[in-house]
Amino acid sequence: MNIKFFSQIFFIFSITFSAFEIHSQEISEKFSLLVHKTPTCGCCKKWIKHLENKGFSATTKDHKSLQEVKEKYNIKPEYRSCHTAVSEDGYIFEGHIPSKYIVQFLSEKNPNAIGLSVPGMPLGSPGMEVGNRFTPYEVLILFKDGTSKVYAEIKQK
Repeated sequence: MNIKFFSQIFFIFSITFSAFEIHSQEISEKFSLLVHKTPTCGCCKKWIKHLENKGFSATTKDHKSLQEVKEKYNIKPEYRSCHTAVSEDGYIFEGHIPSKYIVQFLSEKNPNAIGLSVPGMPLGSPGMEVGNRFTPYEVLILFKDGTSKVYAEIKQK
């Protein structure tokens, strides 16, 4: 092999890595969330790690109780989970939502929506991984009038 070949490979690798680094920076600048949680919740920490691994910027605020947070953002009891994330635009992301749906939602126009929710804590959702166990679940879009509809169905890991 000659040095010209290795130089070309190195050049291609450098460009690819630089593009990835710029893309990650764009995601974290575009998608930063404040996550309201309790200090002892391990699955919340795992979900935050999931976000960060996907390029999000996440800061946390610990609370003894999340009742006031849920009420402030009009999250009805049937849509609640163990943590509430809030975007810079004021959209809420309740529970163990896969990051790709947050990116998708924030890239769209949803004028009557307040955000997304994965109610409860379904096994296999980000932050709720337990071996190979998995429970199918839905990501709901929540609307200002208190209603919801299915935004995405997650049928397998």
